[in-house]
Amino acid sequence: MKNLNDILEVVNPLEIVGEPNQAIEGMSLDSREIKSRFLFAATRGATTDGHLYIDKAVELGATAVLCEEITNPQEGICYIKVEDASEDLGKLASAFYDFPSQNLQLIGVTGTNGKTSIATMLYECFMNLKYSCGLLSTIRYSINGVDTVSTHTTPNSVRINELLAEMVESGCEYAFMEVSSHALHQNRVSGLDFNGAIFTNITHDHLDYHTDFKEYLYTKKRLFDNLSSSAFALVNKDDKNGATMLQNTKATRYSYSLKSVSDFKTRVIESDFDGMLLNIRESEVWLRLVGNFNAYNVLAVYATAFLLGKEHLEIVTALSAINSVDGRFQNIKEAGITAIVDYAHTPDALQNVLDTINAIRTKNEQLISVVGCGGDRDREKRPVMARIACEASTKVILTSDNPRSEDPNTIIKEMMVGVEPSNFKKVLQISNREEAIKTAISLSSPGDVILVAGKGHETYQEIKGVKHPFDDKEILIKNLKLIKN
Repeated sequence: MKNLNDILEVVNPLEIVGEPNQAIEGMSLDSREIKSRFLFAATRGATTDGHLYIDKAVELGATAVLCEEITNPQEGICYIKVEDASEDLGKLASAFYDFPSQNLQLIGVTGTNGKTSIATMLYECFMNLKYSCGLLSTIRYSINGVDTVSTHTTPNSVRINELLAEMVESGCEYAFMEVSSHALHQNRVSGLDFNGAIFTNITHDHLDYHTDFKEYLYTKKRLFDNLSSSAFALVNKDDKNGATMLQNTKATRYSYSLKSVSDFKTRVIESDFDGMLLNIRESEVWLRLVGNFNAYNVLAVYATAFLLGKEHLEIVTALSAINSVDGRFQNIKEAGITAIVDYAHTPDALQNVLDTINAIRTKNEQLISVVGCGGDRDREKRPVMARIACEASTKVILTSDNPRSEDPNTIIKEMMVGVEPSNFKKVLQISNREEAIKTAISLSSPGDVILVAGKGHETYQEIKGVKHPFDDKEILIKNLKLIKN
């Protein structure tokens, strides 16, 4: 419980109507979550306007309302008018939970690909180093080894501060967080004090949400623009957009790379489907991870740990114990067949996974790729992903991903636009994802490689607004074992 007057000190209201000297027991931007003595934040989103739900929130017990316009104020309710309710909600949430980000070493990870892997590996690395820490990622929220399933890549600002406060209460010293472009655009990380930020890369994604690539790029840049002079900014120098991230940042600047001259560099000595050997600062490290994209991820983790004051040998020892992140190049071997499950759902990510597989395999075996694209999302990438899959695979099965409100057959037709006529014979179109996976297995022989891309860690398939249980990994294991038996 906090006095509303006290937490209002962190914002600059344009107008206050009603009595701010009152106790607040919680806050939410979702009117359905409002309880007695709550503050309701009327934020404007892409699809709805919280101002439409002010009366409902008051009916449910809200005694304070954060808003951008005051109409028909009710007696006994305090209305706080501000210029941007979403931005100020983050600041108020931080104050309500006693500024938890200031009591942790908080590291944010942004970029198109690699966010989940880097954040998760940082968490596991620091857990291996025996530090208390927390994780906010696409896959899970974790506090000192206790996991809960995540609801968003980056939750809303109230939930973030609630989770960070739980981390502080549990004695955590470090917290690692994925920071999506949606979260930055919607001010979900407003009011947070980051000790460091990592930029992975920028590729074609989320252009259904952002107006164009430039807006997507500069939305990511906000994380670095808001860093303090005591923080560090770490960017992938092999991505030309890394330099853009560093423009105007007050933080100390560092870079990592596989190809360019940088502060932190590594090279892959050898690689197979079981792992790879890296050289990091003259030390050879065997990792149970595969591919150049994972070499970048590992290097970002190493550099971050080093910048946080950890010793070289203890870092590489902790890294060597890390397993692959759920749904990220997960390797399943049954009946002599190697099956790989990966979350690759962008052209760049799919290209990276296929390049990694082709760099390892002998080319005497088949590479059968099962690929789909999500519905109600960026349609421009659909033909591009189909083209990439066809150029790098022996056979391709185009299927559904999460079709959401769209017809999966329509999505597949849009993917087929990117397939060259010379590759028509290698492509099958099977809209039922489970049947597509079974077909890939039936077409394979011992020694072959199957890639199932797009859903990775997800344990559901969203069709017409309903999430049905669906796990690529489980379906692969079950059907591969049928061959073995």
